[in-house]
Amino acid sequence: MHENVFALWVYLAQTPLLWLTVTVLAYCLCDRISAALKRHPLANPVLMSMILVGILVRGTGTPYVEYFNGAQFIHFLLGPATVALGIPLYQNRKLVLRAIGPMLCALAAGSGVSLLSAVFIARWLGASPAVVTSIAPKSVTTAVAMAISERMGGDPALTAVLVILTGIIGALAVTPLMNALRIRDMRARGFAAGVAAHGIGTARAFQVDLLAGTFAGIAMGLNALLTAVLVPLLF
Repeated sequence: MHENVFALWVYLAQTPLLWLTVTVLAYCLCDRISAALKRHPLANPVLMSMILVGILVRGTGTPYVEYFNGAQFIHFLLGPATVALGIPLYQNRKLVLRAIGPMLCALAAGSGVSLLSAVFIARWLGASPAVVTSIAPKSVTTAVAMAISERMGGDPALTAVLVILTGIIGALAVTPLMNALRIRDMRARGFAAGVAAHGIGTARAFQVDLLAGTFAGIAMGLNALLTAVLVPLLF
């Protein structure tokens, strides 16, 4: 019996769609769990599915390169998914235009603090220039952050890890923090999530409120653009 299961696994491991299927199923399962727990901040489906897939990859002894080759279609979809955030933006364009002034001020403050605090803390702790460069775009969506890091001499793989960690921490903290600060305006809550926690924060904002998700998507896009300009100037 065990030999048959092992032989089946060896066969499946050689097919390119194995890890893509595993990743999608893991996220669907974790999303159902998150919904059953009423979208509690700690029940983040991205965090849970990342842990689950990590355990499977580690437990089966699968090299990361092999996993990525199988699941890279999801990586490709990051670009179209980011562009698709323009749909709710267009639907709420009048509301967005009325708040353009406060948004730009919040963007400058949030993007600047995120970038400068990460760089100066890393330098203070004695990180190498490559590591500092890799940390700088941590609050930008993964595809853009990796491109910035690679262009500036950083390590794109390290940047991707830091981006994911930043997004997960932001998604976990945003709702309790906003509640503690008594910020009820969904536009402000969503914009803060998008600036600080990019795509994962935006996904969390959409789970809470459609308007919050719309402003989070705007913040994510604008922060990516501004950070792409600020990082070369800073270095």
